[in-house]
Amino acid sequence: MKKTIATTIFESLSSGVRLDVYRLLVKKGAEGMVAGEIASALDVPPTNLSFHLKTLTHTGLLTVEQEGRFLRYRANLPLMMDLIAYLTEECCGGNPAQCGDFNAQSICPQCIESTSHHTTNQINSQSFTALP
Repeated sequence: MKKTIATTIFESLSSGVRLDVYRLLVKKGAEGMVAGEIASALDVPPTNLSFHLKTLTHTGLLTVEQEGRFLRYRANLPLMMDLIAYLTEECCGGNPAQCGDFNAQSICPQCIESTSHHTTNQINSQSFTALP
């Protein structure tokens, strides 16, 4: 992962509402949620939520799929795992014994399987732009 992508992701998550949305969708996993469900769960007005969903989708943190009249949002778990890998790739100065039992699978075992469907190159080739 490139540093510019990581900083864009962190900028996107710097809003408390966007962080809450992302964490909720990570919790929901592959099921995801439609915008109205997210708004209700977080007690956020739908008009405000729309802006935050657009920002998270634009940065690649969320995927969106049309379901009839509704849009279903899901957390991009492979991107989350790539970010964790980027943050920890030089953990403990090359001395893995200091890291203990830390590994990506201990964080989210089901994510390891889903990351095999996406490559880092696909994620890195996405167009990321600075946030407003």
